[in-house]
Amino acid sequence: METVIYPGSFDPVTYGHIDIIKRAAAIFDDLTVCILTNKAKKSLFTVEERMSMLEEVVKDLGNVRITSHEGLLVDCAKDMNAQVIVRGLRAVTDFEYELQMAQTNRIISDANIDTMFLNTDLKYAYLSSSTVKEVASFGGDISKFVPDFVAELTYAKYK
Repeated sequence: METVIYPGSFDPVTYGHIDIIKRAAAIFDDLTVCILTNKAKKSLFTVEERMSMLEEVVKDLGNVRITSHEGLLVDCAKDMNAQVIVRGLRAVTDFEYELQMAQTNRIISDANIDTMFLNTDLKYAYLSSSTVKEVASFGGDISKFVPDFVAELTYAKYK
């Protein structure tokens, strides 16, 4: 049984993330969604809040679990006995960075971890958590970007 990890900040989780989660869960037997702490980014939500949001999103997917990790992604993958890292690609601009990270992770893991890219559904190709936060910070409508409960939590952060 392949163990797969889908990492990200998920701050907040978007429909684009959910698309990748559902598709990866349909391909693999065991999917772990891992919230990584990125020290370069200032998070809107705590790790615990993001875990709670993701648990709600995946509650009907029996082969998906949620965890968090601080440190290198390859260390998280090793801890989970994951052989594959799943990454979503929105556009060509994502590919160069993601390829560089995939190659770095493969070298760090002594060639024990591969990366699989899933193209995001075209209707979410423009979508990022940063966009959601920016629109929400000005009181704009984010209902097309995130589930209703995530929108409510996001607006509450800006009040």
